[in-house]
Amino acid sequence: MTIPKITPRGQIKDTCCDYQSIEDIQTDAFQKIQDLVKTKFFRYYRADLWKECPFWNEAALCTNRDCSVATTDETLLPVDWRKDALSAVQLSPAGSLFQPFQQCTYKDQDFCLVDDQLESDSVVYIDLTENPERFTGYAGPSSGRVWKSIYEENCFNIVHQMTEGCETCNTMLQKTSPIESFPDVPKDKKGLTRLLNDLAETADGEGDEICLEKRVYYRLISGLHSSISIHICDEWFDRETGVWGPNLNCFVNRIGAHPERLQNVYFTYALLLRAIKKFGPFLEEYDFRTGDLLEDNKIKGMVRNLIDSTDSCPSTFDEHLMFKGPKAHALKTEFRDHFRNVSKIMDCVGCEKCRLWGKLQTVGLGTALKVLFSYEDNSLNFKANPLLFERSEIVALFNTFNRLSESLHAIQKFRELYVEDQKTPELMYPSVFKTIVHYSRIGLSRVLNELERRSIPVPVFIKSFV
Repeated sequence: MTIPKITPRGQIKDTCCDYQSIEDIQTDAFQKIQDLVKTKFFRYYRADLWKECPFWNEAALCTNRDCSVATTDETLLPVDWRKDALSAVQLSPAGSLFQPFQQCTYKDQDFCLVDDQLESDSVVYIDLTENPERFTGYAGPSSGRVWKSIYEENCFNIVHQMTEGCETCNTMLQKTSPIESFPDVPKDKKGLTRLLNDLAETADGEGDEICLEKRVYYRLISGLHSSISIHICDEWFDRETGVWGPNLNCFVNRIGAHPERLQNVYFTYALLLRAIKKFGPFLEEYDFRTGDLLEDNKIKGMVRNLIDSTDSCPSTFDEHLMFKGPKAHALKTEFRDHFRNVSKIMDCVGCEKCRLWGKLQTVGLGTALKVLFSYEDNSLNFKANPLLFERSEIVALFNTFNRLSESLHAIQKFRELYVEDQKTPELMYPSVFKTIVHYSRIGLSRVLNELERRSIPVPVFIKSFV
């Protein structure tokens, strides 16, 4: 029996787009972004996975094999990407000599620190296609401390306000099920309806007293956290069978039963779409420098083709509504500094692979925020301002968008698995089921009549079936 595609309805709060439009874009863009992140430019990411946690004494990284990251030999990469080339003395547009990686500092426009700017032996290249984000078994106090620090200390103290009064909302700070001990998927019709259709559910006035900027910040953090949880549930390792695959109980308990988490995944996707659309003119002139001119032109065409997918809903998010009024500068600075802290907290993640994807996706979101809030459209010109963005920022932005795209793809997959899990013979084959019931009752009636004729007693509950 073929299951029709199930799509949510309604407006995505704090965006300019509805769920149906995002689903339509996702349908067109999914394979395009999947193909793009496998290309030479976008598959290699440069990062420092062995920084010390700057906020607390974190134990040594997880020694589990699933937590480890395989690095890439720089000699296999284009010469322009190697450490020697990046560290070389360069000539600025003004003609003066400078060493851009000698100091580790932020620019005012930066929402996070990019490891591309660091000259260190611990900064390495990683092939992202060989190190997928998936379940590693990393959980417990270390993981909890990371997210607790993010939500309680770097989220404007609005977490509880954003979910207050919502019957089905749970904050991310509530205790989650231990690894591999999730309750079974609920079988009730109400739970099924919520998972399939109720993304538009919000508490009355939910978050209305909180300013737009703080709501956007919270939704981004929640969307990132929820998306990461979806990836873990979708790429779950069953220790009994030794097989990787989707874990429906994991998804329903962590994400599906909490509509606000699903909403925030769609919100984050919409914001990234807007950033990529605005970034288009810069990337149109960008020099990808893969060492192969044909490859460079191919990648440029693939990026252009992906951006064209956003045309069906060009205004997914309006950044011009934010940071207005007399307190705009102070609020923007606080917003930026909070997000910088979040990017630093990712160096406190105790699993190497989780740290990689946490760092990459915070840089990806930070790059999106930089595109939206640090530059006007006419400033995003590669020929006029070629040094606005590091290569790693561009790689992180598109890989983060891919992860959100995969999350939306997984949500649809889990909806279908949920429908299959809830099916009964009556739902799967209604006409056949009714026929069987009809003739079963006729047969039972004849048997009961014969028993009655022979004066054989029959229990009342059996008679009730006729």
